[in-house]
Order: sequence, then C-alpha cells, then structure tokens
Amino acid sequence: MSRIGRLPITLPKDVDVKIDGTKVTVTGPKGTLEESFSPEIAVKLDNGVITVERPNDEPRIRALHGTTRALLHNMVVGCGQGFERELEIVGVGYRAEMNGKDLVLYVGYSHPVKFEAPDGISYETDAKTRIIKIKGRDRQQVGQIAANMRAVRPPEHYHGTGLRYKGEIIKLKAGKAGKTGK
Repeated sequence: MSRIGRLPITLPKDVDVKIDGTKVTVTGPKGTLEESFSPEIAVKLDNGVITVERPNDEPRIRALHGTTRALLHNMVVGCGQGFERELEIVGVGYRAEMNGKDLVLYVGYSHPVKFEAPDGISYETDAKTRIIKIKGRDRQQVGQIAANMRAVRPPEHYHGTGLRYKGEIIKLKAGKAGKTGK
C-alpha cells in the first residue's frame, strides 16, 4: 500500500468537499478548486475525513493512488489556508514594486518586467527587506509563478545577484583569481 495514498485527509471546519463521481470540488475561505481524477481510484468522504482507495496493485494504479491523495490534500490546504512562496532580490539597484494588483521587477534590464496577477494569486512586496511574496490557493500555480519570476534573473554564480527563493543557498565560484593556484 502507498504510504502517502493510505493517509486520511482530515477536513478543517471551514472547508467543504463535494464528490461527484470522479469530480471533486473543494470550497473554503480562500476560494474554490475543482479537479477530476481517474475513475479507477475511489475517493470517499466519511465524517469529515477523505480516504483514497485503489482496486489493485498494478504499477500505474499504485502511482495514481499516491498522486490523487497528494493532489486532494493540496486542494484542501489551499482552500483552507493557502500557499505562499517567497523570493529574495539580491543586487544593487534591483527592486520590485506593486502597480495595482500587478508586480513590476527592475532587475538590471533596459525595461521593467511586469507580472500580471492571475485569478486567485496575489503579490506582496517589501522594499525594506527586498522580499516578494506570492500567495494563492493552487499550489502548482503559486510554484510555477515563482519559478517564472526567478527565471527572469536567476542567481548569478560569481556575485550572487539575482532573484532566489528565500533561504536558497548559492555556492559562489572563485572566478579568475581562484584559477591561478599560486
């Protein structure tokens, strides 16, 4: 049995789940998420606890078992409390600012880079600590937007400048002076 797949998902008080065949709808204070799952995996709701069961031990079904449970858990947590990803801005003159709901990055290019906020996503910036926060109910969407922002100016390995995830450690290279060996 899958160690992840067999774990039950306990629903918080403020989250409501509706199961209609293969379609699962989760509603909470952060919004609503809807997903359709494989008909081969059984999703059951009993007394505020969601369980995911599989009919056999075929490798494909075993993979679906854990994945389905993980996706359901992310939906419940996202609609209940939401997800957040933080990026740090490192570099002289690099900054981020809000333009309404959108985020504008100034990271050393001749033009500002604008990120529009899709539905269910919000941005926050702090000029003092140079932190960008991406918040939303869909874990995959929050992570993808953070990765797209980081890709605008990834951390540079000689000086360490660029956008990086909060807490990410960048190993700096020595450069030309380190190659002489004297």
